[in-house]
Amino acid sequence: MIDPNDPPHVQVEKQTRIIDALIRRASRQKDVGPSAYRAFQSAIDLQQQVAAQTLELESARYERERTRKTLAEALSSMEEGLALFSDGSLNICNDLFKGLLPDISDQIVPGLGLAAYFDLMDDSKHLVSTDRKLGNVRRALESGQSAGAVVSVVAEVARDRWYQMSAQQTSPENTVLLLTEITAIVRHNRREKEHLIDRQADYLQAVFQHMTAGVCTFSASGEVMMHNGRFRDILGVPLTVLQPGTPLQELLDFMQTRALIPDHALLRVDAWREELTKKGALTTRVAHGADRVLDVQANALPDGGFLVELKDVTLETRSTEVLENRVMERTAELTRANASLTEQYEEKARVEEELRVAKERAEAAVSSKTRFLAAASHDLLQPINAAKLLISSLEETTRETRFRPMVERLGGAFASAEYLLHSLLDISRLESADPDTVSATSVSLRGLMEGVKADQMLLAAQKSVRLDVVPCSLAVRSDPVYLLRSIQNLVVNAIQYTDPGGRVLLGCRRKAGRVVLEVWDTGIGISARDQLRIFDEFARAENVPIGSGMGLGLSVVDRACRLLDHSLQVRSKPGQGSVFSIEMEVVDPANALQIPQAPMEDAFSGSLEHIVLVIENDADVLYGATQRLELWGASVLPARSTREALAHVADMGTAPDIILADYQLDGGDTGVEATRKVRAVTGENVPAILITADRSERVRRLGAQNDMSVLTKPAELSRLRPLIDWKIRGHG
Repeated sequence: MIDPNDPPHVQVEKQTRIIDALIRRASRQKDVGPSAYRAFQSAIDLQQQVAAQTLELESARYERERTRKTLAEALSSMEEGLALFSDGSLNICNDLFKGLLPDISDQIVPGLGLAAYFDLMDDSKHLVSTDRKLGNVRRALESGQSAGAVVSVVAEVARDRWYQMSAQQTSPENTVLLLTEITAIVRHNRREKEHLIDRQADYLQAVFQHMTAGVCTFSASGEVMMHNGRFRDILGVPLTVLQPGTPLQELLDFMQTRALIPDHALLRVDAWREELTKKGALTTRVAHGADRVLDVQANALPDGGFLVELKDVTLETRSTEVLENRVMERTAELTRANASLTEQYEEKARVEEELRVAKERAEAAVSSKTRFLAAASHDLLQPINAAKLLISSLEETTRETRFRPMVERLGGAFASAEYLLHSLLDISRLESADPDTVSATSVSLRGLMEGVKADQMLLAAQKSVRLDVVPCSLAVRSDPVYLLRSIQNLVVNAIQYTDPGGRVLLGCRRKAGRVVLEVWDTGIGISARDQLRIFDEFARAENVPIGSGMGLGLSVVDRACRLLDHSLQVRSKPGQGSVFSIEMEVVDPANALQIPQAPMEDAFSGSLEHIVLVIENDADVLYGATQRLELWGASVLPARSTREALAHVADMGTAPDIILADYQLDGGDTGVEATRKVRAVTGENVPAILITADRSERVRRLGAQNDMSVLTKPAELSRLRPLIDWKIRGHG
């Protein structure tokens, strides 16, 4: 009869009506039987239960009111504004929250919707600004995507007060808004920012004053804003003329009056301003006074103004003029000397020999001293090859100029970078699991050893170290590329760590069906402790001078020998020299690969007066090779493909004197195929050199099969020029 789910006051009303009905029924009955008594007793029990529940209900109401009063008192004592929204409507808030915006405080009452509260804030005249739109905060809360997360907004209210409003959904029904005043923090940060800006201005002024160049900034209207003392000193104007706010035109007029600037320079001021506006920068050189020259550098500023930098280059200009006069005088002297030398053959031959030796030394300084035949990819070695050609050409063209030392330093720096790149590429390839990294075949030691001697004689001469090589006619089973690189590396190390006057010896010993190639030196030696780690990457002995290398050379030798199953050993004592040895298997020399050795020195004097067909798909390498060959005196036919090469031959109507071809061209084309077609079209076996970044044995054999000498990139120019002449004279 009574639903326990009904509210307590509804249950009480129903119970009261039931009790009244039972009492009336009992009074009408004349005989109080057992059933009536039981009904009356049930009514009494029910009335007691109703009384107990009524008491509990009143107690709950009292506790709720007391809790609400306690909560209100707690909220009022908080230093932060707080409001609780239940089911989207305001449940309770404290006075700080309600009084944040006075013009809407009367409308903040229980039952106010959350969206309506944000709308009231948006319309309040006391709300100055917010760091994000209030509508975004409201939508984030309404969408439920920020459940459990805190959504914050910073608001500025009247009288420069700042608050951070944090909103968080504590449950699906309840949302809490918390107002925290951050006025003190904002004002402190503002003061710190202004202080930093002031200090930056001081720093900037200090930098201006200590700059060696004269610097001055002008506003968009052309008035002086800030300058350093050096600017005024260079211009030679008094402090009263160069003040903040002084118009540029007034400054120019003052300088013109005192003949500090020529009239024709004033006529170009408008053109300079237009160029500065269009390009954002301006560089020019002007005369100043009677005997001074200034470099003027102007740069546009973001606000429409511009910054002017002055440098006094009078001494530099005079030095350049003196140098140019000396060059002209020297040129005249050389011209007269050359005319005289045309009548004196022996004297001419001597001078040309000196020039040849000097040229060979210059090319050797640019090339890599370690002579690695790197197993690098085509794409990596192409720019290296191009750069070497261009640096060599630059060195040749600046031989008699003041830029020669700079170019030599550039060549040395590039050689160091090339050495490091080759070493890293070698280590990377040797550590890879690629079975084609090394390719063992029968190789004659004589050609390899003579090649190492020819390559390193110049380095030994520069160090004043005696280099002796005892050739060996035996053949071994090894990879020709990495065996040559290993021998070169050991010889280079021996020369590098041997003092002037010392000796390096390269030779072989027979050992029961095997041969031991040894490199002896009288250098600084290696301690027993260092001998255990010198083959590791970046490891050097303790007695090695600083700056002697990166410690990668011996690591390359060690990896190559391990892959080729060669035994690598070292014997050494500090101060008594070292012996490095490579033990290899001896094979039948009948099928051994003979490494042809072209002459390592120029076998002629004068220019390279030949027609050279260069086939190279890389534009930079093609350009560098063309410039280098033309400096040698050759006539160059540049081609990027077989089709272009055949077009040159057809236009010329005759065969070139020699072909220099890259192996890998575009679209599957190769330099070998291009050489075959040129020879077929001309009907002549044109001498050819294959210059390639591919170190594989397959390419080397392909060159030999097509009567083409093979050079690896980056090509050593000291070997390329004599090889060209050697091939043309019929030795190839």
